[in-house]
Amino acid sequence: MIEESKAKAETAVLIGLVTDFGSGKGGQSVAQVKEYLDELEFLAATAEIRTLKRFTQRLHQPDGRTYVGSGKLAEVKAWVEANGADTVIFDDELTPSQQRNLEKELGTPVLDRPRLILDIFARRARTAHAKTQVELAQYEYMLPRLTKLWTHLERQRGGTGTRGGAGEKEIETDRRIVRDRISLLKAQLRDIDKQKAIQRGNRGKLVRVALVGYTNVGKSTLMNLLSKSDVFAENKLFATLDTTVRKIVLGNLPFLISDTVGFIRKLPHQLIESFKSTLDETREADLLLHVVDISHHSFEEQYATVKTTLAEIGAGDKPTIVVFNKIDAYRPAPHDPHDLAPKRREQFTMEELQRTWMAEMHGEECIFISATSKQNIDTLRNLLYQRAKSIHLTRYPYEKDLLFGDWNGELSEELPE
Repeated sequence: MIEESKAKAETAVLIGLVTDFGSGKGGQSVAQVKEYLDELEFLAATAEIRTLKRFTQRLHQPDGRTYVGSGKLAEVKAWVEANGADTVIFDDELTPSQQRNLEKELGTPVLDRPRLILDIFARRARTAHAKTQVELAQYEYMLPRLTKLWTHLERQRGGTGTRGGAGEKEIETDRRIVRDRISLLKAQLRDIDKQKAIQRGNRGKLVRVALVGYTNVGKSTLMNLLSKSDVFAENKLFATLDTTVRKIVLGNLPFLISDTVGFIRKLPHQLIESFKSTLDETREADLLLHVVDISHHSFEEQYATVKTTLAEIGAGDKPTIVVFNKIDAYRPAPHDPHDLAPKRREQFTMEELQRTWMAEMHGEECIFISATSKQNIDTLRNLLYQRAKSIHLTRYPYEKDLLFGDWNGELSEELPE
């Protein structure tokens, strides 16, 4: 696997761009950029990088040469030199030329959000399947950036200066090596995909349920609770990369439940492409449990991000139960009862949120739980049982007399892969 570029980095400066000037033409507002940088700092912490400072700038659009303006770049450079930050991380994807120019101007390594996420995935990958998927994404990210990622290519700047010189040939050789590696990895993934498809086919016609949601919303914790298993769960982003499948029996109904990689804003397209086989568990599921962290102040945007990503991978029309998790951690913002202005969403009580979302689901069911304190878990199990039973009976209508009542117990066992 490609060596992780920032494995030894310890400190960083974060940079975001405000592009929304209230014109109604989209862009990123001040509040959004703060939220994105909060998430970027969490990403950096997951990669064991400590954030020292944040910088933001207002521009109508990113500078084509250095992303930020020359004045802001000089300010960042002076701060980095004075405080000794190891790297500078930008919240958006940089073009290869922007990254080259920034590293030249700043004199320090530069990362963008996609590269940081790729490095985290590389750290988290454990199985051969996940490692192959991540390595493919890394090489596809690297291909247009070879001239700055591979230090030995600096030699190309010497020589005759002609396009047909040794340096140009060396770059083309490196590109060919990377393209060959990409082709090999894609072939390996096709073989793995065939094996996974056979495994899914061997599971018979059991109802399949998939846990989906933003990263770090508690999917793995809920998986452990529902299946009495020990799926790895941690308060870091992307704790789960490999799909985990468990067989659950609620009452007298067996079905399968899977936990897959979480989604995130600005997820690198290379990862979506390379993780398509992992996301097959979501595409082929009969029912989705969309887990949402309702205690997060931007849970609505996270919900929308997941819905958009599901549509992109071809799972946007799946039957869904929206599971609002972490109700025990939800804290409404203070509200003055004498204030005549309408309440802001963050000032709603839990009861008001429940009424609001239950009215806005447009056919999708929703339930409010806490996986850690086990609030409303039996209600969720019963709802899950009823939905799974309905799907099961469409396939085996002659079993109608065998499946009846509400959930009255559970038994789980690991499904061998």
